[in-house]
Amino acid sequence: MKTSPLPLDRSCVCWLLGLWILGLILVLPGCGQEGAAPPAAGTLDEDPVQRGAHLVTVLGCNDCHTPIQMGPEGPAPDMSRMLSGHPASLEMPPPPVLPEGPWQWVGAATNTAFAGPWGITFSPNLTPDSTGLGTWTEEMFVKALRTGKQRGVGRPIMPPMPWQSYAQLSDEDLRALYAYLKTIPPIKNQVPA
Repeated sequence: MKTSPLPLDRSCVCWLLGLWILGLILVLPGCGQEGAAPPAAGTLDEDPVQRGAHLVTVLGCNDCHTPIQMGPEGPAPDMSRMLSGHPASLEMPPPPVLPEGPWQWVGAATNTAFAGPWGITFSPNLTPDSTGLGTWTEEMFVKALRTGKQRGVGRPIMPPMPWQSYAQLSDEDLRALYAYLKTIPPIKNQVPA
């Protein structure tokens, strides 16, 4: 009889995965933001780029669109690749098969690739490079987040992207997000389809 080196039942595995996800929720939102002060009163209303930067931070865009790297203090966003999406150079193996039960999806260690019943989602490049949002218009961007379709007319935007929540933002906020994303450094990274 062959035994595994670490016998774990389903409840133990679920508990460990839940603990890992809780750790990501608690650690990632503050990563890369050390020492960042809230914007001065009034500046968010006056400058759409600053408002967009603020929204990118509070909406957690870096959580999935900036690859995570392991550092001395644990996982942290690699801000040298800020919002560049899933690394094109990272060859992913087939996703693990989940046991039947309440778990619906799994994420890669970079937090930029996710597999579930819908297939595999790779977080896209949001930088203004031509491999990212460089060829998108403001209208395409706003329409994509309103409709859940690529460029506002293409294939569906897949989980775990919470486009349904983003669709509730005002047009002004969506335009501010776009304005900010056009100002960040372009990074060439052709994310897999």
